[in-house]
Amino acid sequence: MSDNSKDESKAEVSCKMATTWIRPNPTSMNYNVGLNMMNSLTREKEPFVTMDGDRHVRWYMCGPTVYDASHMGHARTYLGFDIIRRILTNYFGYNVTLCMNITDIDDKIIDRANTRGISITELSRKYEQEFHEDMEQLNVLPPDVLTRVTEYMDDIVTYINDIIVKGLAYESNGSVYFAVEEFSSAANHQYCKLCPEQVNNAELLAEGEGKLTQEFTSDKRSPRDFALWKKSKSGEPSWSSPWGEGRPGWHIECSVMASDVFTQMGIPDGRMDIHSGGVDLKFPHHDNEMAQAEAHSGCAQWVNYFVHSGHLHIQGLKMSKSLKNFITIRQALEINTARQIRFCFLKHQYNAPMDYGDNTLRGAMDTEKKFVEFFHNVKAALRNAGGLVSDQAQRWGDEEFALDAATTACMKMVDKAFRDDFDTPGVLTALSDLIKDMNKYLEAVEISDTHKVIALVVRRAGLFVTKILKVLGLIPDNSGVEMGFPFDGTDDVNREEALAPILDVLMSFRSTVRDAARAKDMKGVLTACDEFRDDDLPPLGIRLEDKTGTSVWKLEDAAKLVLEREQAIAQKLQKEEEKRKAVEIAKLKEEAAKISPIEYMTQILIDVENIKVKKYSKFGEDGMPTHFHDGEELKKNQLKTAKKEFSAQKKANDKYMKKLEQQK
Repeated sequence: MSDNSKDESKAEVSCKMATTWIRPNPTSMNYNVGLNMMNSLTREKEPFVTMDGDRHVRWYMCGPTVYDASHMGHARTYLGFDIIRRILTNYFGYNVTLCMNITDIDDKIIDRANTRGISITELSRKYEQEFHEDMEQLNVLPPDVLTRVTEYMDDIVTYINDIIVKGLAYESNGSVYFAVEEFSSAANHQYCKLCPEQVNNAELLAEGEGKLTQEFTSDKRSPRDFALWKKSKSGEPSWSSPWGEGRPGWHIECSVMASDVFTQMGIPDGRMDIHSGGVDLKFPHHDNEMAQAEAHSGCAQWVNYFVHSGHLHIQGLKMSKSLKNFITIRQALEINTARQIRFCFLKHQYNAPMDYGDNTLRGAMDTEKKFVEFFHNVKAALRNAGGLVSDQAQRWGDEEFALDAATTACMKMVDKAFRDDFDTPGVLTALSDLIKDMNKYLEAVEISDTHKVIALVVRRAGLFVTKILKVLGLIPDNSGVEMGFPFDGTDDVNREEALAPILDVLMSFRSTVRDAARAKDMKGVLTACDEFRDDDLPPLGIRLEDKTGTSVWKLEDAAKLVLEREQAIAQKLQKEEEKRKAVEIAKLKEEAAKISPIEYMTQILIDVENIKVKKYSKFGEDGMPTHFHDGEELKKNQLKTAKKEFSAQKKANDKYMKKLEQQK
């Protein structure tokens, strides 16, 4: 075995050792809520304890590389972590400081800017602005600290030089590389903590180095070494350094910026409680980030808890422009509201794989509708119950005690779910169970001749559900509503301006109904009533629902009602299209069933270089094919396939012939 092979084998063994995680052990424990968090460093749920044992959480999150429009993969990560941040802050009472970076210089940015003939600054600023706008539309809170790579160039050069001085990086042909083997062999250091099984994955290593630097791989001492500083080629943006003109490697930026921010805030070695990002960044990006930071500071553990969001697939497939299933955030918001998208993500654990498609969105819309109806019913019940100064009796019966117990049980289940790695699906399940109990209570009161709604017990449940939905970001903090979802509108507009659209609709409806009545067209009257309910009122923010013997009006966001109507029409059209296709397929199958199996085998077509040709060219006396279209004799497994085709057609043909006999 060569010396190089021995070195690589040694590195492989050291990288595949079990990751050593140092449990936070603050000198004093002043705040602990009993939260258990999935830690990618141990791949286990670990009790969450801050570095100082207090409420202050230092959190760094990998931000976007701004070279293209933000897509639903970004939404999966940043909306998901927005939910966790809100839970930590608004439910558990932590004081979270979130730092996020913007990668505004990168191989992809350079390549895209050159293709479009614009500067990297113009390209990156355009897509950074769009990213922030998209996050705002999704009601994702901005970070507390935002860093850009291009604003940290001097810091990056100094940081890299410090690692070289410590003997854990080296210059080669104008570039600087991290010495993985030297780092792995150093005391208190361990490389590849997150994904030791990927340490020899050449494809991921190459992807981490970037498209524009592949030709420099021969400058490395070891294939595992990675670039801290890249020598710039002609025409590429560059910055001065002791090693010549160049630019940072991808991984170094986060180590430098996060360390600087938290060091300036008084944290030794720039360490942090939480580091988050997409699961696809685990290796090599996050593993290399930690190695760089720990090499620079000398600390054994730069990050205490590493948290990753799960993969997002589009109808079972990886999102890709080549597959034509690439969905930008703006495209998604044209179809569904931000609240529906957030409900969709809440129904899935943040770190589990998630399939984004019609079925998941339909489920989210159904969940949203369930909560909307809950608030409508609660508000209607409270209106009917009157205030505390009314003559309404306040003594509780069995129904009130049961509803109150259900509310208390829901509170406990929600608390348990939040403490179990932010289990938002469990939270929604607990709230849904409370909604069922509320519906039972209201139905029981409705059918009773003597029992009336007790407002206080209903109000307690409604306020709790509102509180949790606010925690989850489903109800804006500045909504101005005490209970339920807000709707767009204002009370200080001119009365005539406010009533004019409603009066216009009423006048039109009255004319239509009067004309139909004069013509004794009862069907026309009913049609006008349905159109008034379904088409005229929703754009005004009014939902009209027909109940047994009466109707109920409800105020909603007009845009939401219109979108609901469009979605309902789209679903109806989709079902009609599916039904039409099913009928068409059935007809085609029936036509095909008329053909005898022997004739059918001669008509099977396949695609050969985009040309339809008959699959088989020669047949035996029994009608079974013996040769392919190109004259090649069928092999054993191919004959087996042909027999299945023959048998299936024979079965269909026999069924058809039997049907004909029965019709005679």
